[in-house]
Amino acid sequence: MKIICIGRNYADHAREMSSPLPVEPVFFLKPDSCLLRNNQPFFYPKFTKELHHEVEVVIKICRLGKSIGEKYAPRYYSEVALGIDFTARDIQQQCKEKGLPWEKAKAFDGAAPISSFIPIAELQNLHAADFRLDINDKTVQQGNTAHMIFSFDSIIAYVSQFITLKTGDLIYTGTPSGVGPVNIGDRLKGYLEGRLMFDFYVR
Repeated sequence: MKIICIGRNYADHAREMSSPLPVEPVFFLKPDSCLLRNNQPFFYPKFTKELHHEVEVVIKICRLGKSIGEKYAPRYYSEVALGIDFTARDIQQQCKEKGLPWEKAKAFDGAAPISSFIPIAELQNLHAADFRLDINDKTVQQGNTAHMIFSFDSIIAYVSQFITLKTGDLIYTGTPSGVGPVNIGDRLKGYLEGRLMFDFYVR
């Protein structure tokens, strides 16, 4: 199982990061050791002083596929979750300045908290779904999947040109604006269409 993450998939987030809008999906991978499930606490890493949250809608691949046509992509996912792509922003910036890969800023243990999955059929419209992140009961990020630059289907079609998608693979589909720091003691709650998806603490 692999975790595929899409970067800069919301225009407002790209602007807040002073990044150009992508003309094709930008993706990177995380190992499965990043996953944090069942609302387990997240332990703040000792190697960073600037840990940022990035809340994202996550889809799960349900069948094997390679070079998938966009019109066939809906056949390849049927469940959705909400997750966080934790980023050690200070480490990432150091790597960028040196022209180095930045896996150590995003692929560390526990860097991908995730909720339980629910059937897409339980949502009125996955392609126009509201989601948000609250920290200590204050909303810090909110988005709607209709504002993604690249849709779920186009992401699957694009990524599968390069990487075979397997049953159980996860795709974190990008974060809206509002990314920012988390601190020890914070309580993070994620909502999808008003439904509480995760609720955990930073220790």
